[in-house]
Amino acid sequence: MKPLEPWQVVSSREIYSAPPWIHLFRQTIRLSGGRVVDDYHKIQLLDFAVIVAQTTNGDILVERQYRHGLERVALMLPAGALHNGEDALAAAKRELLEETGYTSDDWNSLGKFTANANYGCGTMHLFTARGIQKISAINSDDLEEMEILFMPPDELFAAICKGEMPALSSAAAIALATHQEICRLQKISSSKA
Repeated sequence: MKPLEPWQVVSSREIYSAPPWIHLFRQTIRLSGGRVVDDYHKIQLLDFAVIVAQTTNGDILVERQYRHGLERVALMLPAGALHNGEDALAAAKRELLEETGYTSDDWNSLGKFTANANYGCGTMHLFTARGIQKISAINSDDLEEMEILFMPPDELFAAICKGEMPALSSAAAIALATHQEICRLQKISSSKA
């Protein structure tokens, strides 16, 4: 059997752009078998970091907020876009502090994942921050009005099962952070902090 090969991009034309948030491309693609698809779409969104922030007693910091893409109030984890080539860990630390006023000296990477394998849509970088400590007031200038909650994992699992945390990035981060056998946590040294 012939090994699978990547598709070839014959041409790519940007058909919509709203920098830095979204770029939409219409591509002509040649499949590995030679067939040509002339209207494949690729979506380019910003990469982003998502943080599972836990207190010393294991409660997880959760934000309850309105999300317009969902058109409803939902539970979310602290998260935000990487800016202009920003390191994912630096973005995670910045977002946690800006959105919540909390910080941590104990960070672990849960990995990076593509939000949509067919169209791209940005890479999510997932992290844990354990033993969080409040060091400042919230300093978010985004469109974010939120309520900060602390939930024990079992209560959070129940909320996820009820559809109260519908964002894939948040649900995936919770699953990976609370089930360490899924992947090996990558300890980030404090010298990189």
